[in-house]
Amino acid sequence: MHPAYVEGIGVLGPGIQSWQEAAYILKGERTYVPGNTVLSPPESLPPAERRRASRGVMAALQVGYEACAMAGVLPAEPASVFASSGSDGDICNAICSAIAAGDHLISPTQFHNSVHNAISGYWGIATGAMAPSSVVSAHDGSFAAGLLEAVSLLVTLRTPVLLVASDQDYPFPLYATRPVPDIFAVALILTVAPQPGKSLAQIRIASDQPFTEMPGQTMSEVPLADLSGAIPAARCLPLLQSIARRDTGNVVLEYLDSQYLVLEVAPC
Repeated sequence: MHPAYVEGIGVLGPGIQSWQEAAYILKGERTYVPGNTVLSPPESLPPAERRRASRGVMAALQVGYEACAMAGVLPAEPASVFASSGSDGDICNAICSAIAAGDHLISPTQFHNSVHNAISGYWGIATGAMAPSSVVSAHDGSFAAGLLEAVSLLVTLRTPVLLVASDQDYPFPLYATRPVPDIFAVALILTVAPQPGKSLAQIRIASDQPFTEMPGQTMSEVPLADLSGAIPAARCLPLLQSIARRDTGNVVLEYLDSQYLVLEVAPC
């Protein structure tokens, strides 16, 4: 498959506030200290939408803007792919609690904000984007599924593509079934051609063996391995580490139960 070039990255998660901070940690130049994810209000949204926006939406907008700023593209320009392992945990919990209590009059606003494609709509409202947009969900393999969709869109449209993968924590009692402890979001700007002096890495779906039964790579540092294992969107960390370290070689990402995605990665 045609290579994709990474022009911008945004990262937000427990103890991580930006790609720059993540890069220091992933290169081993700074010790990773777990903490709570800290969100910035989405000032680009109109007041009414800002009040309704979930924490997951805020995180996705934050990393999307960071990646676009790093790549030097206007947020409204790229086509987009939004990936998530599930929907808004807080709203799903509220809806399930209402139904369990016998209240079947569910708020329409809550309902349309509960689904996993709500983030794409908020991105369009915030940026005025009219470019094609896809939304995917593949449980714990959602980052890999989103990357596959983004590369396919990139090859088809030959225009920059923004990939955003994000997940939000679930409150009790849903947490007992889906123990996602906090928010994590990552964004990549992908292009079909490298930009001299700006491109961070070249990634390609392995042409000879794009999928393997070999388990996906794990992080060698225990706290980062714990983060990657706890939040599905953080399954991106092996790829981000390869980019940060300017490694050349294959990266294997978790995708399906018996099928893992193989990427060929090289620095630019």
